[in-house]
Amino acid sequence: MYLEISNPMDYHVALYIRLSKEDETEGPSQSVTNQKSLLNEFVQQHRLSVYDTYVDDGWSGISFDRPDFQRMIEDIEAKKVNMVITKDLSRLGRDYIMTGHYMERYFPEKRVRYISLLDGIDTGVESTANDITPFRAIMNDMYAKDISKKIKSVKRDKQRKGQFIGGKPMYGYKMHPTEKNKIVIDEKVAPVVRRIFAMALDGMSCRKIATTLNEEGVPTPATYCGWNMGRKGPYAGLWSSERISEMLQNETYLGNMVQGRTVKISYKSKKCLKQDRENWVVVENTHEPLIDKETFQKVRMLVNSRKHTRSRTYDFLLKGLIFCHECDYPMAVLNRPPVSGEDRLFFVCRTYQRFTKAGVCSCHSIKEQVVTEAVLAKVREVCEAYLDPNKLQPIAADAVEKARKAENHEAEIQSIQNKIDSLTANLDKMYMDWLTGLLAEADFERIYQRVKMDRTSLEEKLKELESQKESPVSTEDRARELVQQFLDSAYTSRELLVSLIERVELTEDKQIIIKFRFRELEAIS
Repeated sequence: MYLEISNPMDYHVALYIRLSKEDETEGPSQSVTNQKSLLNEFVQQHRLSVYDTYVDDGWSGISFDRPDFQRMIEDIEAKKVNMVITKDLSRLGRDYIMTGHYMERYFPEKRVRYISLLDGIDTGVESTANDITPFRAIMNDMYAKDISKKIKSVKRDKQRKGQFIGGKPMYGYKMHPTEKNKIVIDEKVAPVVRRIFAMALDGMSCRKIATTLNEEGVPTPATYCGWNMGRKGPYAGLWSSERISEMLQNETYLGNMVQGRTVKISYKSKKCLKQDRENWVVVENTHEPLIDKETFQKVRMLVNSRKHTRSRTYDFLLKGLIFCHECDYPMAVLNRPPVSGEDRLFFVCRTYQRFTKAGVCSCHSIKEQVVTEAVLAKVREVCEAYLDPNKLQPIAADAVEKARKAENHEAEIQSIQNKIDSLTANLDKMYMDWLTGLLAEADFERIYQRVKMDRTSLEEKLKELESQKESPVSTEDRARELVQQFLDSAYTSRELLVSLIERVELTEDKQIIIKFRFRELEAIS
């Protein structure tokens, strides 16, 4: 080490030490004690003043979200530290992009001098060692990538052998007290798992099972493991139908080890992606089953049979824009048809719907039609401040005049009449097919209603054309009519609503709050 520091009294030094689990295999020279000894020897030799020593023991160099590293950054921001010393560049980090960021940008901008002892790097002086620093960082990154591949390969091999390598076993199991990578039944919560399968076997839905467990105050898997302690929100600490459904279809309860359901994007990211079922690693008969195979198969069939019971979705103008003001979750829509049978949609709070007995949020029930009409009225009010129908009328008049010259009422009337006759013939044929059993009643009803609507629409258009033929409308009146039609249709355009409105919130006392995407519109509303 040939580094020289001419003005040691000007510096407040941070000694940074890092050791990951992978580095422990490299020998004793990489230990925390040896790093600390080496750094202290350097500062004593150069009469430097140490502000603090920062140690991240057991933390990977890929991530810079390390406790003591972040504490050091806070002290740099507070101007308590203006020199950072590490044993070598890999102690600072192994991600060459972030390492370069701190060396080339962050430290210089904060007037912090960085020294790497074994690499001979000192940003306080001009040196050829500094010039090759990016290459050193890349080599450190490649080492981390190689280590990641090896670890991933070892884990995959253990998965194929049926060894458990996760953090926490599936609810109902715990780690074996003496054997590594093996799970055993957790007798404290095993009765809860068996009861969930029994309730499902009795025909209870996943939502009903979740509601029952919430009413009885049974701790959720996350709460039992201690994972819910810091989480906040309307669903925290409550069973959900999704959790129940996942448990009822998990083969772990059959004694099979199921792993590899998610995969990390890369060694530099903590984010995981769900794997398709065919890519899971499933090894049979690795531990004692909680549920017998016959019960598991019956429950799976019951769960799968309900997958299509809620397949119908309802289309309405404000779809995807409605939220609960109190819990901030999207509103659910329910159909409560009257005796006549037509759809009558209501908005209700999804949180209340799922956790009614838990007293989370409230119903917020309100007719979809009421909300839509209120929103359209507000949008009309806002748009009319910007639209002037008088300016649109000359454009419409010109279009009407051109259309009048080119129109051929006789040909269009005949064409529409032919279409009506064709639809009527189709209706007659479908009726005969239904009577003879060739067409199912449900299909007949669905197709009949659609064709009938098409025919009615054509009949109305035919009447309009015939009336225009008998008593032609003036260009001015027709232009005014077209402008009004445009304005009316514009306000009910979903494309326009989505472009203007960010979200619509419904309060507990049925108030409607519209949040526009543009501040100018907020001011008008």
